Amino acid sequence: MPELPDVVVYVEALAERVTGHRLERAIVRGPFLLRSVAPPLEATIGRTATEVRRLGKRVAIGFDNDVWLVIHLMIAGRLHWRASGAKNALAEFHFDSGVLTLTEAGSRHRAALHVAAGEEGLGALDPGGLEVLTATAEDFATALTSANHTLKRALSDPRMFSGIGNAYSDEILHRAGLSPVALTQRLKPEEIDRLFHATRQTLIHWVARLHAEAKGKFPEKVTAFREGMAVHGRYGLPCPRCGEKIQRIRYASNETNYCPRCQTGGRLLADRALSRLLREDWPRTPEELESLKRGAG
Repeated sequence: MPELPDVVVYVEALAERVTGHRLERAIVRGPFLLRSVAPPLEATIGRTATEVRRLGKRVAIGFDNDVWLVIHLMIAGRLHWRASGAKNALAEFHFDSGVLTLTEAGSRHRAALHVAAGEEGLGALDPGGLEVLTATAEDFATALTSANHTLKRALSDPRMFSGIGNAYSDEILHRAGLSPVALTQRLKPEEIDRLFHATRQTLIHWVARLHAEAKGKFPEKVTAFREGMAVHGRYGLPCPRCGEKIQRIRYASNETNYCPRCQTGGRLLADRALSRLLREDWPRTPEELESLKRGAG
């Protein structure tokens, strides 16, 4: 699933290409893609794009009538910029400057498109998580300890932190040297501070790296498994810090990768009590996690 670094690069690439340009036509082929009815999609046709912003893990394109297209790519959705449309696209948005297409691998139909009216409409789609890159250490600590979850769940919870998911939470926890199953309300102040700085450093590092890889072109190689990651997707490979083999735990539709030596004091995270903890602390599907709203259960 594209997370904050990927979405930031998408947003900036789109802003360069659509801001000040008119949407001439929109085609939605995926019957499960469009998830809203008011305002209608037609409200964006003939209008000029004025802003592109990130809304958590979503890409939002605003028009001069204060109507927004909000795209959530979920796990397998991807955006592309073309000179013309594509037959395999779930949706095409024909601007006078080029065509934005949305594709989705597989058949599970998780990607979503909403049409929203104004800031109120955008707010209804925003889970409300803290923007770590603009937050203070105190804000971070307050958000982190607002509920007693495992660190993996807390970092990935869109109500708590904006734009962080499965991949970058693994990288953040490795950088911080903290166990993914440590409970948020049992952390020492120095551990919370270390996690705050690790979160910021990881996100800033990967935004810069993805910028450099894109080289000014529209990002096409958007993936959850990237060369240069420390632990995510590296099960069985050596930890770049200590050389210990990376381990993983699987639960529901999620996977956590970690270094036993750097993060858990050499202990492998695999027993019945842990499995029960993870089941209780984690929604069953990515959709359930992403649908959480601030103040909800």
